[in-house]
Amino acid sequence: VPASGLGDYPVADRDDKSARAFRQDVLAHFGGPLIDARGFDEYTGELVVLDRPEEQALRAGHIPTAVNIPWTSSVGADARFRPRAELDVIYGAVVTGVAPLVYSRVGERSALTWFVLTYLLGVPGVRNYDGSWTEWANAVGAPIVIGEEPGEPPMVVASS
Repeated sequence: VPASGLGDYPVADRDDKSARAFRQDVLAHFGGPLIDARGFDEYTGELVVLDRPEEQALRAGHIPTAVNIPWTSSVGADARFRPRAELDVIYGAVVTGVAPLVYSRVGERSALTWFVLTYLLGVPGVRNYDGSWTEWANAVGAPIVIGEEPGEPPMVVASS
């Protein structure tokens, strides 16, 4: 028993690569489904979030090829998850057989999207880029897009 008296708890080796994506994974995934779970104004670069300096990005916009499906799309006005049929419509355009990557500003909003895709819709292999926009936008040479991309599938948000 350690000196703290709290007991000895083993720490298991953790391999979270099946759920977590890194910057190089995003680069390798270009052309595959990529979901930006931030709000539309953040995605287009119209809104630069300044409320948390530790999460500040030097540039605004989104990662090339990303489709914007805000995390709030998966919940209704009562803050409960939407029914399966609505979630299928919301995420159907990006669930194509290739496991999507998801991101937000620092990974917390995209974690909810990861949960919805993985556990509510049963999509295998979804990974959360937890460095997300803060890491990407601050990385030298990382490509960004401001505004909407031509030919992009429309943002689908089910009505409440």
